[in-house]
Amino acid sequence: MNTIERYQVAIIGAGFTGLSAAYELTAAGANTIVLEADREFGGLASAFNVGGTKLERFYHHWFTSDKEIIALIEELGCMDQIQFNPTNTGIYLANKLFKLSTPLDLLCFTPLSFFDRIRLGLLAIRAKRVKDWKVLENKTAAEWLTELGGENVYRVVWEPLLSGKFGPMADRISAVWFWNKLKLRGGSRGKGGEERLAYFRGGFSALIETLCNSIRTHGGTLQAGWGVDSINPQNGRWILRTQSGLVEADAVIATTALPVISEMVGNWASPDYTSQLNRIEYLANVCLVLELDRRLSSTYWMNVNDPSFPFVGIIEHTNFVKPETYSGKHIVYLSKYLLPTDSLYLMNKNEILEFATPHIQRMFPDFKREWVLEHHIWKARWAQPIVEKGYSLLIPSNEGPRPGFFVSSMAQIYPEDRGTNYAVKEGRKIGKLALDYIQKN
Repeated sequence: MNTIERYQVAIIGAGFTGLSAAYELTAAGANTIVLEADREFGGLASAFNVGGTKLERFYHHWFTSDKEIIALIEELGCMDQIQFNPTNTGIYLANKLFKLSTPLDLLCFTPLSFFDRIRLGLLAIRAKRVKDWKVLENKTAAEWLTELGGENVYRVVWEPLLSGKFGPMADRISAVWFWNKLKLRGGSRGKGGEERLAYFRGGFSALIETLCNSIRTHGGTLQAGWGVDSINPQNGRWILRTQSGLVEADAVIATTALPVISEMVGNWASPDYTSQLNRIEYLANVCLVLELDRRLSSTYWMNVNDPSFPFVGIIEHTNFVKPETYSGKHIVYLSKYLLPTDSLYLMNKNEILEFATPHIQRMFPDFKREWVLEHHIWKARWAQPIVEKGYSLLIPSNEGPRPGFFVSSMAQIYPEDRGTNYAVKEGRKIGKLALDYIQKN
Protein backbone atom coordinates (compact mmCIF):
# COMPACT_ATOMS: atom_id res chain seq x y z
CA MET A 1 0.00 0.00 0.00
CA ASN A 2 3.00 2.34 0.41
CA THR A 3 3.88 2.21 -3.30
CA ILE A 4 2.86 5.48 -4.94
CA GLU A 5 2.07 5.79 -8.63
CA ARG A 6 2.54 9.36 -9.83
CA TYR A 7 0.48 11.11 -12.52
CA GLN A 8 -0.38 14.60 -13.61
CA VAL A 9 -4.14 13.95 -13.43
CA ALA A 10 -6.10 11.26 -11.61
CA ILE A 11 -9.73 10.78 -12.69
CA ILE A 12 -12.19 9.01 -10.40
CA GLY A 13 -14.89 7.16 -12.32
CA ALA A 14 -14.82 5.57 -15.79
CA GLY A 15 -18.26 6.54 -17.01
CA PHE A 16 -18.55 8.68 -20.12
CA THR A 17 -17.63 11.82 -18.13
CA GLY A 18 -14.40 10.39 -16.76
CA LEU A 19 -13.41 8.71 -20.03
CA SER A 20 -14.13 11.87 -22.05
CA ALA A 21 -11.99 13.90 -19.65
CA ALA A 22 -9.20 11.34 -20.00
CA TYR A 23 -9.55 11.43 -23.79
CA GLU A 24 -9.16 15.22 -23.77
CA LEU A 25 -6.17 15.15 -21.40
CA THR A 26 -4.24 12.29 -22.98
CA ALA A 27 -4.71 13.70 -26.48
CA ALA A 28 -2.93 16.82 -25.17
CA GLY A 29 -0.10 14.71 -23.71
CA ALA A 30 -1.08 14.79 -20.02
CA ASN A 31 -0.03 11.75 -17.98
CA THR A 32 -3.44 10.55 -16.77
CA ILE A 33 -4.89 7.66 -14.80
CA VAL A 34 -8.58 6.69 -14.60
CA LEU A 35 -9.67 4.83 -11.45
CA GLU A 36 -12.89 2.80 -11.59
CA ALA A 37 -14.37 0.89 -8.63
CA ASP A 38 -16.37 -1.48 -10.85
CA ARG A 39 -14.82 -4.30 -12.85
CA GLU A 40 -16.33 -2.85 -16.04
CA PHE A 41 -15.77 0.57 -17.60
CA GLY A 42 -18.73 2.67 -18.72
CA GLY A 43 -20.63 3.56 -15.54
CA LEU A 44 -24.38 3.31 -16.14
CA ALA A 45 -23.58 2.37 -19.76
CA SER A 46 -21.50 -0.66 -18.75
CA ALA A 47 -22.57 -3.97 -20.25
CA PHE A 48 -23.01 -7.70 -19.84
CA ASN A 49 -23.13 -10.59 -22.31
CA VAL A 50 -26.36 -11.68 -24.05
CA GLY A 51 -26.24 -14.14 -26.93
CA GLY A 52 -22.57 -13.42 -27.58
CA THR A 53 -23.13 -9.64 -27.75
CA LYS A 54 -22.60 -6.97 -25.12
CA LEU A 55 -25.82 -5.32 -23.89
CA GLU A 56 -26.14 -2.28 -21.61
CA ARG A 57 -27.15 -3.04 -18.03
CA PHE A 58 -29.49 -0.04 -18.21
CA TYR A 59 -31.27 0.86 -21.48
CA HIS A 60 -29.50 3.41 -23.64
CA HIS A 61 -29.99 5.27 -26.91
CA TRP A 62 -29.15 8.63 -28.41
CA PHE A 63 -31.32 11.32 -29.91
CA THR A 64 -30.50 12.69 -33.35
CA SER A 65 -29.82 16.03 -31.63
CA ASP A 66 -27.05 14.55 -29.44
CA LYS A 67 -24.25 16.43 -31.18
CA GLU A 68 -21.52 16.04 -28.53
CA ILE A 69 -21.37 12.27 -28.59
CA ILE A 70 -21.68 12.16 -32.37
CA ALA A 71 -18.75 14.60 -32.66
CA LEU A 72 -16.68 12.33 -30.38
CA ILE A 73 -17.57 9.27 -32.45
CA GLU A 74 -16.52 11.12 -35.60
CA GLU A 75 -13.15 11.97 -34.01
CA LEU A 76 -12.69 8.30 -33.12
CA GLY A 77 -13.36 7.35 -36.75
CA CYS A 78 -16.47 5.30 -35.98
CA MET A 79 -19.27 7.16 -37.74
CA ASP A 80 -20.07 4.04 -39.77
CA GLN A 81 -20.99 2.31 -36.51
CA ILE A 82 -23.94 4.60 -35.72
CA GLN A 83 -27.33 3.33 -36.79
CA PHE A 84 -30.38 5.61 -36.86
CA ASN A 85 -33.67 3.75 -36.49
CA PRO A 86 -37.31 4.84 -36.36
CA THR A 87 -38.91 3.87 -33.06
CA ASN A 88 -42.38 3.87 -31.62
CA THR A 89 -43.64 4.86 -28.21
CA GLY A 90 -46.82 4.14 -26.35
CA ILE A 91 -48.73 4.63 -23.13
CA TYR A 92 -50.33 1.99 -20.95
CA LEU A 93 -53.44 3.55 -19.43
CA ALA A 94 -56.73 2.16 -18.12
CA ASN A 95 -55.68 -1.42 -19.01
CA LYS A 96 -55.04 -0.49 -22.64
CA LEU A 97 -51.99 0.13 -24.78
CA PHE A 98 -52.03 3.33 -26.84
CA LYS A 99 -49.51 4.24 -29.50
CA LEU A 100 -48.21 7.76 -29.17
CA SER A 101 -45.41 8.16 -31.72
CA THR A 102 -46.86 10.34 -34.49
CA PRO A 103 -49.32 13.24 -34.79
CA LEU A 104 -51.92 10.76 -36.08
CA ASP A 105 -51.48 8.59 -32.97
CA LEU A 106 -52.11 11.67 -30.86
CA LEU A 107 -55.37 12.41 -32.65
CA CYS A 108 -56.51 8.83 -31.88
CA PHE A 109 -55.66 9.03 -28.17
CA THR A 110 -59.18 8.47 -26.79
CA PRO A 111 -58.42 8.89 -23.05
CA LEU A 112 -58.48 12.61 -23.82
CA SER A 113 -61.28 14.57 -25.45
CA PHE A 114 -60.60 15.85 -28.96
CA PHE A 115 -60.01 19.35 -27.60
CA ASP A 116 -57.54 18.04 -24.99
CA ARG A 117 -55.70 16.03 -27.67
CA ILE A 118 -55.15 19.29 -29.53
CA ARG A 119 -53.95 20.90 -26.30
CA LEU A 120 -51.52 18.03 -25.76
CA GLY A 121 -50.11 18.46 -29.26
CA LEU A 122 -49.81 22.21 -28.84
CA LEU A 123 -48.08 21.73 -25.50
CA ALA A 124 -45.01 20.24 -27.16
CA ILE A 125 -44.89 23.10 -29.68
CA ARG A 126 -45.22 25.72 -26.93
CA ALA A 127 -42.52 23.98 -24.88
CA LYS A 128 -40.09 24.13 -27.84
CA ARG A 129 -40.62 27.89 -28.05
CA VAL A 130 -39.13 28.39 -24.59
CA LYS A 131 -35.59 29.61 -25.28
CA ASP A 132 -34.52 30.73 -21.81
CA TRP A 133 -34.86 27.95 -19.24
CA LYS A 134 -34.35 30.45 -16.42
CA VAL A 135 -37.95 31.64 -16.77
CA LEU A 136 -39.05 28.15 -15.68
CA GLU A 137 -36.69 27.63 -12.77
CA ASN A 138 -39.08 28.76 -10.06
CA LYS A 139 -41.97 26.64 -11.30
CA THR A 140 -42.59 22.98 -10.67
CA ALA A 141 -43.21 20.67 -13.59
CA ALA A 142 -46.77 20.22 -12.33
CA GLU A 143 -47.45 23.95 -12.35
CA TRP A 144 -45.95 24.53 -15.79
CA LEU A 145 -47.55 21.51 -17.49
CA THR A 146 -50.95 22.46 -16.10
CA GLU A 147 -50.52 25.99 -17.43
CA LEU A 148 -49.63 24.71 -20.89
CA GLY A 149 -52.09 21.86 -21.31
CA GLY A 150 -54.78 22.26 -18.68
CA GLU A 151 -55.80 20.16 -15.69
CA ASN A 152 -57.19 17.26 -17.70
CA VAL A 153 -54.12 16.72 -19.84
CA TYR A 154 -51.91 16.95 -16.78
CA ARG A 155 -54.03 14.48 -14.79
CA VAL A 156 -54.24 11.87 -17.58
CA VAL A 157 -50.79 12.11 -19.21
CA TRP A 158 -48.19 13.92 -17.12
CA GLU A 159 -49.05 13.36 -13.48
CA PRO A 160 -48.80 9.53 -13.69
CA LEU A 161 -45.44 9.79 -15.45
CA LEU A 162 -44.04 12.17 -12.86
CA SER A 163 -45.35 10.08 -9.99
CA GLY A 164 -44.14 6.86 -11.60
CA LYS A 165 -40.63 8.19 -12.04
CA PHE A 166 -40.14 10.31 -8.93
CA GLY A 167 -42.64 8.84 -6.46
CA PRO A 168 -42.79 10.98 -3.30
CA MET A 169 -40.47 13.55 -4.94
CA ALA A 170 -42.79 14.21 -7.92
CA ASP A 171 -44.24 17.47 -6.60
CA ARG A 172 -40.74 18.94 -6.22
CA ILE A 173 -39.51 18.37 -9.78
CA SER A 174 -38.64 21.54 -11.66
CA ALA A 175 -40.31 22.65 -14.87
CA VAL A 176 -36.79 22.93 -16.32
CA TRP A 177 -36.28 19.18 -16.07
CA PHE A 178 -39.50 18.41 -17.93
CA TRP A 179 -38.94 21.14 -20.50
CA ASN A 180 -35.62 19.55 -21.44
CA LYS A 181 -37.24 16.12 -21.85
CA LEU A 182 -39.90 17.53 -24.19
CA LYS A 183 -37.27 19.46 -26.13
CA LEU A 184 -35.08 16.37 -26.62
CA ARG A 185 -37.81 14.04 -27.79
CA GLY A 186 -39.43 16.70 -29.93
CA GLY A 187 -36.11 17.39 -31.66
CA SER A 188 -35.44 13.75 -32.60
CA ARG A 189 -38.06 13.36 -35.33
CA GLY A 190 -38.08 12.22 -38.94
CA LYS A 191 -39.82 14.00 -41.83
CA GLY A 192 -43.10 12.23 -41.08
CA GLY A 193 -43.02 13.25 -37.43
CA GLU A 194 -41.89 9.80 -36.26
CA GLU A 195 -39.28 9.55 -33.55
CA ARG A 196 -35.79 8.53 -34.68
CA LEU A 197 -33.12 7.38 -32.26
CA ALA A 198 -29.50 6.27 -32.61
CA TYR A 199 -27.50 3.30 -31.36
CA PHE A 200 -23.92 2.09 -31.69
CA ARG A 201 -23.34 -1.23 -33.48
CA GLY A 202 -22.01 -3.72 -30.96
CA GLY A 203 -23.55 -1.74 -28.12
CA PHE A 204 -22.31 1.21 -26.10
CA SER A 205 -19.56 -1.03 -24.72
CA ALA A 206 -18.01 -1.15 -28.21
CA LEU A 207 -17.76 2.65 -28.15
CA ILE A 208 -16.40 2.57 -24.60
CA GLU A 209 -13.72 0.07 -25.71
CA THR A 210 -12.77 2.30 -28.64
CA LEU A 211 -12.56 5.31 -26.33
CA CYS A 212 -10.44 3.38 -23.81
CA ASN A 213 -8.10 2.22 -26.60
CA SER A 214 -7.62 5.83 -27.70
CA ILE A 215 -6.76 6.84 -24.12
CA ARG A 216 -4.23 4.00 -23.83
CA THR A 217 -2.73 4.81 -27.24
CA HIS A 218 -2.02 8.32 -25.97
CA GLY A 219 -0.31 6.98 -22.84
CA GLY A 220 -3.22 7.00 -20.41
CA THR A 221 -3.74 4.33 -17.74
CA LEU A 222 -7.13 2.79 -16.90
CA GLN A 223 -7.60 0.71 -13.76
CA ALA A 224 -10.78 -1.27 -13.10
CA GLY A 225 -11.48 -2.47 -9.58
CA TRP A 226 -9.58 0.49 -8.10
CA GLY A 227 -12.20 2.17 -5.92
CA VAL A 228 -11.00 5.36 -4.21
CA ASP A 229 -11.40 5.51 -0.44
CA SER A 230 -10.00 8.98 0.20
CA ILE A 231 -8.53 12.07 -1.48
CA ASN A 232 -6.11 14.25 0.50
CA PRO A 233 -4.03 17.32 -0.36
CA GLN A 234 -0.33 16.99 0.43
CA ASN A 235 2.44 19.47 -0.38
CA GLY A 236 0.56 21.01 -3.30
CA ARG A 237 -0.38 17.63 -4.79
CA TRP A 238 -3.07 15.03 -4.15
CA ILE A 239 -2.84 11.57 -2.59
CA LEU A 240 -5.60 9.12 -3.47
CA ARG A 241 -5.91 6.01 -1.33
CA THR A 242 -7.42 3.24 -3.44
CA GLN A 243 -8.28 -0.37 -2.74
CA SER A 244 -5.16 -1.39 -4.69
CA GLY A 245 -2.54 1.20 -3.76
CA LEU A 246 -1.73 4.90 -3.47
CA VAL A 247 -1.89 7.33 -6.38
CA GLU A 248 -0.29 10.78 -6.38
CA ALA A 249 -1.42 13.47 -8.83
CA ASP A 250 -1.08 17.17 -9.55
CA ALA A 251 -4.85 17.38 -10.15
CA VAL A 252 -7.91 15.26 -9.43
CA ILE A 253 -11.19 15.04 -11.34
CA ALA A 254 -14.00 13.34 -9.39
CA THR A 255 -16.93 12.20 -11.54
CA THR A 256 -18.88 9.99 -9.13
CA ALA A 257 -22.09 10.97 -7.30
CA LEU A 258 -21.71 14.07 -5.13
CA PRO A 259 -22.39 12.31 -1.79
CA VAL A 260 -19.73 9.71 -2.68
CA ILE A 261 -17.25 12.52 -3.35
CA SER A 262 -18.18 14.01 0.04
CA GLU A 263 -17.11 10.77 1.72
CA MET A 264 -13.82 10.74 -0.19
CA VAL A 265 -12.75 14.29 0.74
CA GLY A 266 -13.05 13.68 4.47
CA ASN A 267 -12.11 16.51 6.83
CA TRP A 268 -9.95 18.78 4.69
CA ALA A 269 -12.98 20.38 3.00
CA SER A 270 -15.13 22.82 4.94
CA PRO A 271 -18.48 21.72 6.42
CA ASP A 272 -20.20 24.15 4.04
CA TYR A 273 -18.64 22.41 1.03
CA THR A 274 -19.46 18.89 2.14
CA SER A 275 -23.00 20.05 2.95
CA GLN A 276 -23.30 21.33 -0.60
CA LEU A 277 -22.12 17.97 -1.94
CA ASN A 278 -24.78 16.25 0.13
CA ARG A 279 -27.59 18.74 -0.54
CA ILE A 280 -28.81 17.30 -3.86
CA GLU A 281 -30.90 14.17 -3.39
CA TYR A 282 -30.87 11.12 -5.66
CA LEU A 283 -33.21 8.29 -6.49
CA ALA A 284 -31.92 4.75 -7.01
CA ASN A 285 -32.91 2.53 -9.93
CA VAL A 286 -33.80 -1.12 -10.32
CA CYS A 287 -33.70 -2.51 -13.85
CA LEU A 288 -35.08 -5.96 -14.61
CA VAL A 289 -33.74 -7.25 -17.94
CA LEU A 290 -35.59 -10.15 -19.54
CA GLU A 291 -34.28 -12.41 -22.28
CA LEU A 292 -37.42 -13.77 -23.96
CA ASP A 293 -37.97 -16.40 -26.63
CA ARG A 294 -40.50 -14.16 -28.39
CA ARG A 295 -41.64 -10.58 -28.71
CA LEU A 296 -43.59 -9.07 -25.83
CA SER A 297 -45.10 -6.23 -27.90
CA SER A 298 -44.44 -4.16 -31.03
CA THR A 299 -43.59 -1.02 -29.03
CA TYR A 300 -40.06 0.14 -28.22
CA TRP A 301 -40.80 2.52 -25.36
CA MET A 302 -43.91 2.04 -23.24
CA ASN A 303 -44.65 4.69 -20.62
CA VAL A 304 -46.82 3.30 -17.84
CA ASN A 305 -49.56 5.68 -16.69
CA ASP A 306 -50.99 3.23 -14.18
CA PRO A 307 -50.02 3.90 -10.54
CA SER A 308 -50.69 0.27 -9.60
CA PHE A 309 -47.99 -0.97 -12.00
CA PRO A 310 -44.61 -1.05 -10.20
CA PHE A 311 -42.42 -0.04 -13.16
CA VAL A 312 -42.45 3.37 -14.82
CA GLY A 313 -41.40 2.08 -18.22
CA ILE A 314 -41.12 -1.03 -20.37
CA ILE A 315 -38.43 -0.74 -23.00
CA GLU A 316 -38.37 -3.52 -25.58
CA HIS A 317 -34.86 -3.08 -26.87
CA THR A 318 -35.24 -5.56 -29.73
CA ASN A 319 -37.96 -3.41 -31.25
CA PHE A 320 -35.11 -0.93 -31.76
CA VAL A 321 -32.13 -3.25 -32.38
CA LYS A 322 -32.86 -6.53 -34.20
CA PRO A 323 -33.12 -9.67 -32.02
CA GLU A 324 -30.65 -11.39 -34.38
CA THR A 325 -28.01 -9.22 -32.69
CA TYR A 326 -28.59 -11.29 -29.54
CA SER A 327 -28.85 -14.75 -31.15
CA GLY A 328 -32.59 -14.30 -31.68
CA LYS A 329 -33.39 -13.39 -28.09
CA HIS A 330 -35.89 -10.63 -27.38
CA ILE A 331 -34.69 -8.11 -24.80
CA VAL A 332 -37.05 -6.22 -22.48
CA TYR A 333 -36.08 -3.74 -19.77
CA LEU A 334 -38.45 -2.92 -16.89
CA SER A 335 -37.29 0.16 -15.02
CA LYS A 336 -38.18 1.63 -11.66
CA TYR A 337 -36.77 4.71 -9.91
CA LEU A 338 -37.18 4.49 -6.17
CA LEU A 339 -35.76 5.25 -2.77
CA PRO A 340 -32.90 2.95 -1.73
CA THR A 341 -35.00 1.89 1.26
CA ASP A 342 -37.83 0.62 -0.97
CA SER A 343 -38.56 -3.09 -0.59
CA LEU A 344 -38.18 -3.62 -4.37
CA TYR A 345 -34.64 -2.26 -4.25
CA LEU A 346 -33.76 -4.73 -1.52
CA MET A 347 -35.07 -7.84 -3.35
CA ASN A 348 -32.79 -10.30 -5.15
CA LYS A 349 -33.15 -11.11 -8.88
CA ASN A 350 -35.51 -14.08 -8.43
CA GLU A 351 -37.71 -12.20 -5.98
CA ILE A 352 -37.99 -9.28 -8.40
CA LEU A 353 -38.96 -11.54 -11.30
CA GLU A 354 -41.55 -13.29 -9.12
CA PHE A 355 -42.91 -9.91 -8.06
CA ALA A 356 -42.97 -8.52 -11.63
CA THR A 357 -44.52 -11.51 -13.42
CA PRO A 358 -48.21 -11.00 -12.48
CA HIS A 359 -47.94 -7.30 -13.33
CA ILE A 360 -46.50 -8.12 -16.77
CA GLN A 361 -49.31 -10.65 -17.30
CA ARG A 362 -51.87 -8.02 -16.41
CA MET A 363 -50.49 -5.75 -19.13
CA PHE A 364 -49.82 -8.57 -21.62
CA PRO A 365 -52.34 -11.37 -20.91
CA ASP A 366 -50.59 -13.88 -23.22
CA PHE A 367 -47.29 -13.58 -21.37
CA LYS A 368 -46.08 -16.75 -19.64
CA ARG A 369 -43.19 -17.28 -17.27
CA GLU A 370 -41.89 -19.94 -19.69
CA TRP A 371 -41.09 -17.20 -22.23
CA VAL A 372 -38.25 -16.03 -19.96
CA LEU A 373 -34.98 -17.66 -21.00
CA GLU A 374 -32.91 -15.68 -18.53
CA HIS A 375 -33.33 -12.62 -16.34
CA HIS A 376 -30.93 -10.12 -14.83
CA ILE A 377 -31.18 -7.42 -12.20
CA TRP A 378 -29.06 -4.29 -12.22
CA LYS A 379 -29.22 -1.70 -9.46
CA ALA A 380 -27.82 1.83 -9.33
CA ARG A 381 -27.84 3.70 -6.04
CA TRP A 382 -27.15 7.11 -7.58
CA ALA A 383 -29.34 6.97 -10.68
CA GLN A 384 -31.34 10.21 -10.85
CA PRO A 385 -30.67 13.55 -9.15
CA ILE A 386 -33.78 15.31 -7.90
CA VAL A 387 -33.92 18.45 -10.05
CA GLU A 388 -36.07 20.80 -8.01
CA LYS A 389 -36.95 24.49 -8.19
CA GLY A 390 -33.92 26.79 -8.04
CA TYR A 391 -31.63 23.88 -8.91
CA SER A 392 -28.94 26.10 -10.44
CA LEU A 393 -28.25 27.49 -6.96
CA LEU A 394 -27.66 24.01 -5.53
CA ILE A 395 -25.02 22.83 -8.01
CA PRO A 396 -21.41 22.88 -6.78
CA SER A 397 -18.81 24.53 -8.99
CA ASN A 398 -16.67 22.35 -11.23
CA GLU A 399 -13.67 23.83 -9.44
CA GLY A 400 -13.41 22.53 -5.88
CA PRO A 401 -12.44 24.34 -2.67
CA ARG A 402 -8.69 23.81 -3.28
CA PRO A 403 -6.64 24.32 -6.45
CA GLY A 404 -6.31 21.20 -8.56
CA PHE A 405 -9.51 19.55 -7.34
CA PHE A 406 -12.31 19.33 -9.91
CA VAL A 407 -15.81 17.85 -9.74
CA SER A 408 -17.96 16.82 -12.71
CA SER A 409 -20.92 14.59 -11.89
CA MET A 410 -24.31 13.87 -13.47
CA ALA A 411 -25.95 16.14 -10.89
CA GLN A 412 -24.10 19.13 -12.38
CA ILE A 413 -25.51 18.61 -15.87
CA TYR A 414 -28.05 21.42 -16.08
CA PRO A 415 -30.38 22.62 -17.56
CA GLU A 416 -29.96 19.37 -19.48
CA ASP A 417 -30.45 16.08 -17.67
CA ARG A 418 -28.03 13.19 -17.25
CA GLY A 419 -27.20 11.16 -20.36
CA THR A 420 -24.15 10.07 -22.32
CA ASN A 421 -24.29 13.05 -24.69
CA TYR A 422 -24.03 15.59 -21.88
CA ALA A 423 -21.59 13.39 -19.95
CA VAL A 424 -19.25 13.68 -22.94
CA LYS A 425 -19.80 17.44 -23.10
CA GLU A 426 -19.07 17.92 -19.40
CA GLY A 427 -16.17 15.47 -19.41
CA ARG A 428 -14.37 17.26 -22.20
CA LYS A 429 -15.01 20.60 -20.51
CA ILE A 430 -13.58 19.46 -17.17
CA GLY A 431 -10.66 17.82 -18.96
CA LYS A 432 -9.75 21.17 -20.51
CA LEU A 433 -10.03 22.89 -17.11
CA ALA A 434 -7.67 20.35 -15.53
CA LEU A 435 -5.28 20.61 -18.49
CA ASP A 436 -5.16 24.39 -18.14
CA TYR A 437 -4.42 23.99 -14.42
CA ILE A 438 -1.50 21.57 -14.79
CA GLN A 439 -0.01 23.61 -17.64
CA LYS A 440 -0.01 26.74 -15.47
CA ASN A 441 1.31 24.97 -12.39
